[in-house]
Amino acid sequence: MKEYRQQFFKGERALYAENDAKIYDCIFDEGESPLKESKNIEVYDSQFKYKYPLWYSDNIKIDHCNWLEMGRSGVWYTNNIKVKDSLITAPKNFRRCDGVSLENVQLTNAEETFWNCKNITLKNVSAKGHYFAMNSENIEIDSLKLDGNYSFDGAKNLTVRNSVLLSKDSFWNAENVTVYDSYICGEYLGWNSKNLTFVNCTIESLQGFCYIDNLTLKNCKLINTTLAFEFVENVDAQITTKIDSVFNPISGTIKADEIDTLIVEPDMVDPSKTVITCKAVGRKEEVVEWRRNK
Repeated sequence: MKEYRQQFFKGERALYAENDAKIYDCIFDEGESPLKESKNIEVYDSQFKYKYPLWYSDNIKIDHCNWLEMGRSGVWYTNNIKVKDSLITAPKNFRRCDGVSLENVQLTNAEETFWNCKNITLKNVSAKGHYFAMNSENIEIDSLKLDGNYSFDGAKNLTVRNSVLLSKDSFWNAENVTVYDSYICGEYLGWNSKNLTFVNCTIESLQGFCYIDNLTLKNCKLINTTLAFEFVENVDAQITTKIDSVFNPISGTIKADEIDTLIVEPDMVDPSKTVITCKAVGRKEEVVEWRRNK
């Protein structure tokens, strides 16, 4: 393979359509699309300082590299790319890619990142930014630390393990999602989704788990979780803690140590279709507070 060492690349499409090359200790500075249409490229200990470095590329390996802030929209329409031990400070990365693997990677400005991608593997990744992984599918995640709202909107076939998600409106419009051994904090969790499963998770959410078809929670803690399960259909929830309030589930079973407030409005849902089992219910209501004076 051709090798480039300690070179400073500047200008439009500096290594356009490069094939079968190894790049060491190089700088890609001002000049768009330096590796556009490239194939079979390995990049080590190098810096991407300007826009669109890897578009329409195939079979890319990146190791110990950095994307600076202006290296935005860095990887689009690219297939089979592996990034390890790297720092990405640029937004809008990884769009419409197939086959993306990140390991030990920090994304400090992950706004609008991982949109419309498929076949993604993330391991030991941290990310900060809204709208992470929108409309992406076939995703395997282990040890993700995410700080950003509206994550995984429209995602399909997603597995998350050992992660921390600080994310309002996460997993909206999603399908076939399983989350294991994770902590999730965010309002309005999982709305308008199908086939969501949470196992051994701790969850804090105002109005979480609403408008869902097929929801499973196994051995989960719900901390400071209020107005949960509104219009959820086919719920199977096994909760090991108190639930602050449950509101208008459509059908299924809910088991918990205790429910502070249980609100089931017979004119909105059929109470007989949901079996609720707990040691104590603090208060039962048939009309929610904001409808009482109407």
